[in-house]
Amino acid sequence: MEKLLKAILNKLFQSNHPSTQPNVKPISQEEVEALVDARLKEHAATIEKSIADQSTPAQPTDQEDYTLTAKQIEFALSLIGKVKDYELATDPSNLTIKDLNKLIAYNRFKNKGILVNLAKKGVLKN
Repeated sequence: MEKLLKAILNKLFQSNHPSTQPNVKPISQEEVEALVDARLKEHAATIEKSIADQSTPAQPTDQEDYTLTAKQIEFALSLIGKVKDYELATDPSNLTIKDLNKLIAYNRFKNKGILVNLAKKGVLKN
């Protein structure tokens, strides 16, 4: 029994397999330089692209240029109806939140300059 265990242990600890190291082919200096140049060009292209993306102006996120919902259009039309000297000059779907805010400000403060500015913009007419 003892001989059998020794034989098994010997087989486990002594491998008859030759060490398998992968054959690594040496890399020449020219190949290394070509790889480095390719990576540098790729990096430079990435940097140029990111700079170009930053320099292009993004769409303004100013919420005052958005169009109005149906309820907001109805409210704007009711505010325009309260104004005696002016009427709507454009299609109601062309009204913006900025126009609505100006109409609300006129309704609150009765500042005629607001109506004049809306008329200059082409929203209202005399």
